[in-house]
Amino acid sequence: MAAIETDGLSKFYGPERGIEDVTVSVEAGEVFAFLGPNGAGKTTTIRTLLDLLHPSAGSARIFGLDSHRDSVAIRARLGNLPGDFGYGKRSSGREALGLLARLRGLDGLGRAEELARRFRADLDRPLGQLSRGNRQKVGLITALFHSPELLVLDEPTSGLDPLMQEEFLALVREERERGCAVFLSSHELDEVERVCDRVGIVRDGRLVAVERVSDLLAKTIERRRVEVEFADPVELSQVREIRGVVGAEFARPTLEEVFLTYYRDEGEGEE
Repeated sequence: MAAIETDGLSKFYGPERGIEDVTVSVEAGEVFAFLGPNGAGKTTTIRTLLDLLHPSAGSARIFGLDSHRDSVAIRARLGNLPGDFGYGKRSSGREALGLLARLRGLDGLGRAEELARRFRADLDRPLGQLSRGNRQKVGLITALFHSPELLVLDEPTSGLDPLMQEEFLALVREERERGCAVFLSSHELDEVERVCDRVGIVRDGRLVAVERVSDLLAKTIERRRVEVEFADPVELSQVREIRGVVGAEFARPTLEEVFLTYYRDEGEGEE
């Protein structure tokens, strides 16, 4: 059974489109990245998926359950880090975790202390006294402390330093091995390439591609670049006549370069 299934999921704000006809599934033990620039519809998709916004059309199911009708049962089994994480400036991370634990009917704070040591997070200072990166660490702990079956993360490494970003990626790999499904939106395409199994690319509220990361990069072999420097100007015909070349250095396009091809203006030609 898929951890996430959406069918034609759409959300309009009056005449303005948030997302339209988003159909996608995410399996248990899969890391799925949702990519797109600001305003493309990533956060709207997450909020609609989690029943924080009511869809204008279509449906969403999590663990085979209806995301609206069964929202209470669903929330007990998932971990969510919103892009605007916050529990009030005076609350500490420990207080936020205690509230979430009680809402889930848990006895204690699960993995919170272990994760706090791993992320070097201070759970006892008021969140308002923490830097953005340190608040983000607490947010990650609130999403992970109860060992959920599904993680939904909106820009999870925002504000983290490079060392903590690496720690986060290691943790995502471990969660995948545990069988947890991970659905994340991100601008960090290098991270996506390193840890994700599949990506969905959203443009102007519509899902324009869903690909395995490996397949997406393999399709771009024709875009590989070769740089050659000549002492004097040459004609292309002369280059074609060169014999005896036994090797060349090719630069494979990055995921970022592939991603940007989906955002070229219509009619824009290749260089």
